[in-house]
Amino acid sequence: MSVISAPDAAPAPRRMDANISKVPYLPGLDGMRALAVVAVMIYHANSTWLKGGFIGVDVFFVISGYLITLLLIAEHEKTGAVNMKNFWVRRFRRLLPALFVMLLLLSIWTAIFERDALGQLRGDLLGGVFYISNWYQIFIGAGYSASNDFAPLRHLWSLAVEEQFYFVWPIVMIALLRKGSRKIADLSVWLFGAAVFVAVVVAVLYHPGPIDADPSNTPAAYWEIGGRFISKGDALYLSTLSRSSGLLLGAAFAMVWRPVAMMRGPLRNKAHALDGLALVGFGVLAIMSWKVGFIDTFGDNSADPWLFRGGFFVAGIATLLIIAAVTHRGSLTARALSGSTVLWVGTRSYGLYLYHWPIYQIVRNIAGTKLKFHEWVLCLVATAIITEISYRFIETPIRKGEFAAAWKRRGEQSRRNGNRGAVLGGVLVGTALTIFAGASLATAELKQNAVDESLQRGAGATCSVLLNTCDDTPEAGAGPDVELAPELDPADSNEPETQTESGNEVPEATVETTVPLPPTPQKFAIGDSVMLGAADELKASGFAVDAAESRAFGSGLEVVQALSDRSRLPQELVIHLGTNGPISSDEMDAMMSLVGDVPRVLLIQNVVPDGSYDEGNNRLMINAASSLPNVEVLYWDGLDRQCQGDCIYQDGIHLKSTGAAYYTTLIETVLADGSLFT
Repeated sequence: MSVISAPDAAPAPRRMDANISKVPYLPGLDGMRALAVVAVMIYHANSTWLKGGFIGVDVFFVISGYLITLLLIAEHEKTGAVNMKNFWVRRFRRLLPALFVMLLLLSIWTAIFERDALGQLRGDLLGGVFYISNWYQIFIGAGYSASNDFAPLRHLWSLAVEEQFYFVWPIVMIALLRKGSRKIADLSVWLFGAAVFVAVVVAVLYHPGPIDADPSNTPAAYWEIGGRFISKGDALYLSTLSRSSGLLLGAAFAMVWRPVAMMRGPLRNKAHALDGLALVGFGVLAIMSWKVGFIDTFGDNSADPWLFRGGFFVAGIATLLIIAAVTHRGSLTARALSGSTVLWVGTRSYGLYLYHWPIYQIVRNIAGTKLKFHEWVLCLVATAIITEISYRFIETPIRKGEFAAAWKRRGEQSRRNGNRGAVLGGVLVGTALTIFAGASLATAELKQNAVDESLQRGAGATCSVLLNTCDDTPEAGAGPDVELAPELDPADSNEPETQTESGNEVPEATVETTVPLPPTPQKFAIGDSVMLGAADELKASGFAVDAAESRAFGSGLEVVQALSDRSRLPQELVIHLGTNGPISSDEMDAMMSLVGDVPRVLLIQNVVPDGSYDEGNNRLMINAASSLPNVEVLYWDGLDRQCQGDCIYQDGIHLKSTGAAYYTTLIETVLADGSLFT
């Protein structure tokens, strides 16, 4: 059935009640959407510009929960039922056309210009079509913390969360509304409690501390499900359940804060008080956008504890404070967020969100690269143009049910102007490109990106100090080899004899015990994914290499501590750490105290394009080298640009084969010059 009503539903309310329940157009909400989408677009361009700009997504979630619940309550109070078929059709008309157009255009582009990425795009595209992108990304481990891929559909996770909410929430609301409209305010308490419960569960499940790309190094940061390791950070950020607190807060607020009813009660004269609350809400969101990132401020590749321990919930409450003001006709907040420019952005926020990320990816090619300012401006212009075309000629006509009539009028106009051939030619070209893209997607081979392939090759040349795989001898605990001398005949032996308690004299046996100790590697290299890319070359030069993706300085410090505890420190030690976050002075002091007795220690400077911490890290290394005679610094920041040929991948960090050989040669050259360490 398309119309579902509560079994004990009362007759349709009187018109006055229906008017109280109706949902008027609230331009201030579009203004909120505008600010939210701009914050997200800045964050996606370059996270160093607005570290927590992704909080804009939480604003969208709260607004969606509020508006959808308002509409469902209004329909139920007006008619005594909720027409689920009409609700879903309206949602599909609003969301699907622009999505399908974007997916089609992107598939054609990828089939022509990014063919190596077609295999990965296939899964992302199917996830987008069926609105399960968030669960698909969790399953394959391709959340926002992943990088190096051409990933033009990664942003669809949030649309998947909302669409799943749109599918389930009308059913839930029908069950909740069975108690009658007078109980709606009471239901809001339960929904608020559910939001609190979700926030608490997320805080409990959150994993503090480093998150290594290899689950075996940080197993507590992963769930193992069916033999597959799922990152807790990505799962908590992307899953519908863990991100439902904002949707639930919006829904709860809709049950107690209906705009028309509010303007008929005592709150109609409280506009200035609501403006004050909105100011608090804006302040909280601004601070979170500036200070709270997905990766921890201390840079050990941890998820930020402030975000997962109440951050999402606080962002939701702050959004409610602003909603309370913008839904009041007399508030200054509502007027401030109703300007023509703000409304243009707000009414097109869906299209701007939908198109901006693929355009960003086309310009920068891989997800982890930060856009430069002029690139971002170019992307904004392209996004605005495509969004406007989509809004005027696809989204609005379909939403209003006028698409067929509009295109019929355009067809008749083309015939009158003699452009029928051009239109037909365009249709044929579009059809051919669509078939080409579809066939290419269906037959494409699933490939890793070039950086991941390089790191995977390098991993075969590494070992792990913490896992005791850096020695070519039996592992500790296997027991010593014991050799017993052959038995001796007393008559043939010149050895002295001893006497037992029974008086029998027996020859004294000679027992030789051999306990082979693993040799200490004379040359050891410890680093992150930059060094990992050169592991083959370093190993060929005689280094034992312990390098891993996403390794922070603190994790490397644990490796050196383990070597020191086992008295296994080498004669020459190379350390390249600091690419994945800031180094504290305490960490550097601890490292220097551990390597004080190593004859030669080489610290390698970091290159982090657009990084906010590499300068401080490099300064700490220089200070350390100046304080200890056995420590030298390799100024990789600068020398990397002198490499001849194609040396570094597009991300500006990881090494290609030519760069790896150059990197290794520099290390050997510095270590060979013994005068540097005297």
